[in-house]
Amino acid sequence: MPAADATRPSQQRESDVRIATFNASLNRAAAGDLRRDLASGDDAQARNIAEIIQRTRPDVLVLQEFDFEPGNAELFAENYLRVGQGGADPIDYPHHFTAPVNTGVPTGLDLDRDGRTDGPGDAQGFGDFPGQYGMVVYSRYPIDTAGVRTFQHLLWKDMPGALLPSDPETGESWYDTAALDVLRLSSKSHWDVPVRVGRRTVHVLASHPTPPVFDGPEDRNGRRNSDEIRFWRDYVSAPGKARWMVDDDGRRGGLGPRTHFVVAGDLNSDPFDGDSLPGSIGQLLDHPRVNTSRTPSSAGAVEAAERQGGVNLEHRSPAAHDTADFTEPPGNIRADYVLPSTSLRIVDAGVFWPTSDDPLSRLTGEFPFPSSDHRLVWVDLEPRRPW
Repeated sequence: MPAADATRPSQQRESDVRIATFNASLNRAAAGDLRRDLASGDDAQARNIAEIIQRTRPDVLVLQEFDFEPGNAELFAENYLRVGQGGADPIDYPHHFTAPVNTGVPTGLDLDRDGRTDGPGDAQGFGDFPGQYGMVVYSRYPIDTAGVRTFQHLLWKDMPGALLPSDPETGESWYDTAALDVLRLSSKSHWDVPVRVGRRTVHVLASHPTPPVFDGPEDRNGRRNSDEIRFWRDYVSAPGKARWMVDDDGRRGGLGPRTHFVVAGDLNSDPFDGDSLPGSIGQLLDHPRVNTSRTPSSAGAVEAAERQGGVNLEHRSPAAHDTADFTEPPGNIRADYVLPSTSLRIVDAGVFWPTSDDPLSRLTGEFPFPSSDHRLVWVDLEPRRPW
């Protein structure tokens, strides 16, 4: 879609609700670094991220790679989102949800078999400290905090038919019993965040599966990525598919069949290109309860693929659908998704990826990126019946 549409500053219709996801790359090398940058109110990257949000103005926003630490979400809202950036209007989110994630949480085990037990690859999710690469959900609408469900502690082995990796040389399980007894499914977490819009509730299903790379022929990250995506497939399916799920408060099962939901996050899986297991994102794109009637797109992604060339010219997925500007391999791919239930109509959709002749392209740019190597993805929704 034209960059002018993708970057328009306001919604076209008051009845629409805009839901967005954005891997903002607001992660830092050490605990406390992001808090320092957010407290300053003068971090260039955070200002650019805030301006992108102000330009697209989502009503509900899921941010990934936002280091979890008490106070960080409030600092970003107060010092950046509520302050106009680059001529954009401030934006206010009265409600937000954030919680601990698995990144950087030590297991004390040598999960990646590098001879040590205290590396980032030995944590529950890859990370140098607990909370690195965390998440936050911002909302203009009230969040039903009592109804929030998190699945941070659910074990990978407890998923029926889990794609647990095997050692390609021996055929035995890559993880021994001690590892399987502690290793969690979510590399960060899986959150069900109910948002009240008028008289209705929309369940925002937020996650950030591990990238399907940075491993070996056992493909432990590719398999985990696929199962993290499959979690949502089971969660929104018939009740029998979700009986195995137990949230962090001990409640079992998934969503009811008439529930409004939106799966939102950096799912790290392209339908055809990149390194994820074939069919991984198809578990959601082909699901009968998921609305894929309109795919977010941008003219900027097409321009970038043509300009950068290389493997981008060999991709099977349309370049217009790309959401991440990656080096080779894998090149630019579709990694970020906002997938509503079929009970919600998609009125409009886009990816904030301006073409190079658009003044707002200064916010996305090329490596080293002024904001993130991912692009904000948004979808405008309305229910089959009024909110």
